[in-house]
Amino acid sequence: MSARPGNLSTDAALPSLATDDASPAPHILAAAARTGTDIELRIHTSITPFDVAAEQWFPATAGFVATVIVHIVDAATGGPRYLPPAEPAEWARAIFTTTAGAAHGYFLGAVDPNTGTHRRGQLAYRLYLDTDRQAIPVPHQLVTCPHYLLPGLDGRAEITIPTTA
Repeated sequence: MSARPGNLSTDAALPSLATDDASPAPHILAAAARTGTDIELRIHTSITPFDVAAEQWFPATAGFVATVIVHIVDAATGGPRYLPPAEPAEWARAIFTTTAGAAHGYFLGAVDPNTGTHRRGQLAYRLYLDTDRQAIPVPHQLVTCPHYLLPGLDGRAEITIPTTA
């Protein structure tokens, strides 16, 4: 069953990873999937600085990488479950919008974003920021696995995620 249109919701405020005082420790949210099938999303967000040296044809660059990992689990057992990527992508877009005003980023797939190895039951997303915390294209030197451009909202109504602060 695919995700129903509508608002996403959680009991926690969405993290803004673009502030200077953003903690490097992961921020964790939990939300029920909108499928009505007892699936829970455990959303881990983090921000890490990077500083990469120049390579032939690629300039040196520094900034931050914002990572969103959505673990898709059975609400009762905690075991991995399948959920089409549309709903996890909505969460990544919402967090990236809160972070840098960018409703896009990169979809990495069911991988560990640092190594590119397969990880069952999770989907990874990344947004790259310069030192002024503005969205930038992925620096070539940081690519460990394919990065697929996560499009904006494709003309759909903007998704709001009501949260309690």
